[in-house]
Amino acid sequence: MFARFLAPLAAVASSIIPLVACGPAPAPIPLPTTPASGIDVQAFAKQLSKTAQIFLPNDSQFTTYTVRWSNLDAPTVNVVVLPGNEQDVSKIVQFAYQKNIPILAYNGHHGALTTLGKMDYGIAINLAQLNSLKIAKDKKTVTVGGGINSHVLTEQLWAAGKQTVTGTCECVSYLGPALGGGHGWLQGHHGLISDQFVSLNIVLATGEVKTINQSSDLMWGLKGAGHNFGIVTSVTSKIYDIEHSNWAIETIVFGGDKVEQVYDAANKHLIQNGTQSADIHQWSYWLNDATLDADKPVIVVYTMQEGVDAVDSVYTQPFKDIGPLAVTPEAGTYRDLGAWTNIALDSPPCQDFGFNNPRFPIYIKNYNGTALRAAYDLYASAISGADNPYTNSIFMFEDYATGGVRAIDDRSSAFAFRSDRVLAAPLIIYDSTGAAEDASVAKLGNQLREIIHQGTQQSELHTYVNYAYGTETTQQWYGYDAWRQERLKALKTKYDPKGKFSFYAPIL
Repeated sequence: MFARFLAPLAAVASSIIPLVACGPAPAPIPLPTTPASGIDVQAFAKQLSKTAQIFLPNDSQFTTYTVRWSNLDAPTVNVVVLPGNEQDVSKIVQFAYQKNIPILAYNGHHGALTTLGKMDYGIAINLAQLNSLKIAKDKKTVTVGGGINSHVLTEQLWAAGKQTVTGTCECVSYLGPALGGGHGWLQGHHGLISDQFVSLNIVLATGEVKTINQSSDLMWGLKGAGHNFGIVTSVTSKIYDIEHSNWAIETIVFGGDKVEQVYDAANKHLIQNGTQSADIHQWSYWLNDATLDADKPVIVVYTMQEGVDAVDSVYTQPFKDIGPLAVTPEAGTYRDLGAWTNIALDSPPCQDFGFNNPRFPIYIKNYNGTALRAAYDLYASAISGADNPYTNSIFMFEDYATGGVRAIDDRSSAFAFRSDRVLAAPLIIYDSTGAAEDASVAKLGNQLREIIHQGTQQSELHTYVNYAYGTETTQQWYGYDAWRQERLKALKTKYDPKGKFSFYAPIL
């Protein structure tokens, strides 16, 4: 079904020069002349553990540890350090603080905000080696390292008969999405990823290590704006027994002429004015698939249900009645959701093709058919055609069950938009020709988002910080309430007064 969508990406992947793997960390060599060239790498390395690794621009693995999913306004890195433990992170941060060198922690690479580009030199702290996992004796919590991957966490918990809320895309880290709130398949039962936090170990800008629990004022800020306060080296989160191992999905594809009907059915039979069942989710993509429509994007609707071997017809029959191009039912387990929705480890969105991948997210409460029609027509005119430079783009609509999110006090965390129900975002995928094209894409993405925004008939624009483009306001990232903004600024002043952690959706 998705051959038209996948083929161009596969072609790009085959053209990438393979990276040469290296053994132990190479001997330190001089940095190129940059503002960071004063770093005495040899002296610095002596402060770290034997398991820490340092890579410089002419080391074979430097690119491996600095590659970004999106190349738009990427940060500039002069040194990569893979700490072997929490103490290494503390020493790296302390060193950078004393030398006034910018730092940026990596525990994945899907963050694509343009604010990352403000780091024009510095040290990347890659947390890949901090991937420990320990389930508590009472089996109610798990403590994991700050670099653990969502897929790895899911698999290891599953083997123990447990699960927790994680990001849906298998290649993202656990903490990356969590620090921005974090959506997941189990949020209808338990809330956001960050709602699972029990305690976190964090390295502050000075290198000080603090344990943050529910009694700390910083816990509130870490649950939604956490990228702004330090580097989380480990987290203890709630876990749950696997209640249902079986899941089912029905993938139904429509032509673009069905936009209004498809989303009217979603309003009536899924969202239901905010009463959507905790066991049902529906995503949809607008994307090019020439095998089904050679001229315009198709609408791919994924309806997923927990605890069944076939999605209940009460959710699927209204869509079949519209007249789809294709219908594909599948059954399996929670572990199949990534592959079903095309976000597994080996899916195109988890590969690094050297493209620019800006997103323009907006939260909405319901679908407005008139606005969606206008957005679809503009989107189709911009990305249709085999030779179109934006042909691989996707317009995403993520309708998760939200009961568990809304059941938690709105004032309990820095995540501000609990009453919203659907996360929409055009993702414009392209191989940039330069600044002029980047500006043109930004204009297109913002136009598409504004059409959806007008359909909400609300003055406020609510966005998801983990998908953000980067030019949104702090109110659009973290909420419009004056008390929210004041509380975030107070926490920033207290814990990071020099603004060392200000490259990802900065508060100030």
